[in-house]
Amino acid sequence: MPIKIPNGLPAAETLRKENIFVMDEQRATTQEIRPLQILLLNLMPKKIETETQLSRLLGNTPLQVELELIHTKSHQSKNTSPEHMLAFYKTFDDVKHRNFDGMIITGAPVEQMPFEQVEYWDELCEIMEWSKTHVHSTFHICWGAQAGLYYHFGIDKEPLPEKMFGIFPHKVDYKRSILFRGFDDTFMVPHSRHTTVRRELIEAEPALKILASSEEAGVYAITTKKGRQIFITGHSEYDALTLDAEYRRDLSQGKPIKIPQNYYPGDDPKKKPKVSWRSCANLLYSNWLNYFVYQTTPYDLSKLK
Repeated sequence: MPIKIPNGLPAAETLRKENIFVMDEQRATTQEIRPLQILLLNLMPKKIETETQLSRLLGNTPLQVELELIHTKSHQSKNTSPEHMLAFYKTFDDVKHRNFDGMIITGAPVEQMPFEQVEYWDELCEIMEWSKTHVHSTFHICWGAQAGLYYHFGIDKEPLPEKMFGIFPHKVDYKRSILFRGFDDTFMVPHSRHTTVRRELIEAEPALKILASSEEAGVYAITTKKGRQIFITGHSEYDALTLDAEYRRDLSQGKPIKIPQNYYPGDDPKKKPKVSWRSCANLLYSNWLNYFVYQTTPYDLSKLK
């Protein structure tokens, strides 16, 4: 089944070229089916890039998905045109009267700031509180996961000695986790962050369960009971060249940055990066949509509790 995204969204043409079935709004009105209503709170600076990455993963399942895009009204994007934001994005005020099957809260380049100093922190807290009663399952990514753990459970992030940067091997800690059903014993995930969350603090919170982790990158996936809230510390959605662009950006800005680990063949930035995480990324989002959204969400979203 296809993903339904707003007419004219740049991601549509990209996904069609990749043979991912994209349905526009006009065709969707003829379908006698209730699509999954997924809300994407996009906090990333390059919004078109993130829209495309997540639409690619959400659209690669047998389920019909209707994607709604929102941004924070308390922060004006500096890297995406006002025309794009006006055409394709709404604010929380526009959607807070509705219920959703699922929501994704992305990462953001503010991880080295205290949460309370982030320009849109109060608005994000309002959205996260609202999600507890208006969203069946919320999927938090990277800084979004750290923000969620801090807001809901008081678990703060901590700085790392140096940037966690590269592709790292992971394992499933909780073998019965259906979020990781079908995963290999070892699977790869991109990480790009300066902060982390300590494992012992998560383990001390009875409402949380660690599902997967990495010896090098730390805790990767955490969930609450029945998956109403899921926290993912890495960036499985990243494209092949996302880390390459970040590496070259940091170099050009004179920032201290090492070559991303397990990324370039022979650690040679002149060589094309080797993708080792794509299949796991597709399976992760497919499992989330199937087991934590589609299988358990009420058909009538007004009955969401």
